[in-house]
Amino acid sequence: QVQLVESGGGLVQPGGSLRLSCAASESISNFLVMGWYRQAPGKQRELVASLTAGVITNVADSLKGRFTITRDNTNNTADLEMNSLQPEDTAVYYCSVKPWGSQHDYWGQGIQVTVSA
Repeated sequence: QVQLVESGGGLVQPGGSLRLSCAASESISNFLVMGWYRQAPGKQRELVASLTAGVITNVADSLKGRFTITRDNTNNTADLEMNSLQPEDTAVYYCSVKPWGSQHDYWGQGIQVTVSA
């Protein structure tokens, strides 16, 4: 059972930055896909960014240029760098992984990001 713990969320002013981190309970080399999703109040969960096989990145079109996903093999994390944050980025952000050879996705509990003056 993969355990994922998100950190780095909180309250930030518009225009600010945050870096979210997703710590996994096992080596991230075990994961085919690592991704970040978000869900705003009253909206469906949506993909923010994903990293496939450690090298192929995908960022939602509306977030390109502001959000970046990376992985840290030393600390066993997948990180989401968020810049120029706006109130519409307010949401609960979730980390998700899909291990190699698995059809099952694992999810973290989510972390709140609030962008407000």
